[in-house]
Amino acid sequence: MGSTPQMRALKNYRKRLNQRGMARFEVLGLSTDRELIRSLARRLAEPDPEAAKIRASLRQASSAPAAKGGILASLRRSPLVGADLNLARRRIDGRRVDL
Repeated sequence: MGSTPQMRALKNYRKRLNQRGMARFEVLGLSTDRELIRSLARRLAEPDPEAAKIRASLRQASSAPAAKGGILASLRRSPLVGADLNLARRRIDGRRVDL
């Protein structure tokens, strides 16, 4: 099979992107965030110091380790704290099964 003009154009486009250090990829997100993500991608593609600051800020925000004791703190904020719940259950032996 030969390559169609459309396939050659796409191959050339991707080759030019690669030469500029760019990559094309797909992300999943909320439809309401579409313009935000696109504008962020445009800003990050620019070779200026502002893009480097944004990149560093995003890395810091997305890679922040979870605070120690996060689950415990969440449970302590629960509306059921202090509610005298009886969580004990009666012990019931299983039924006999004839095999």
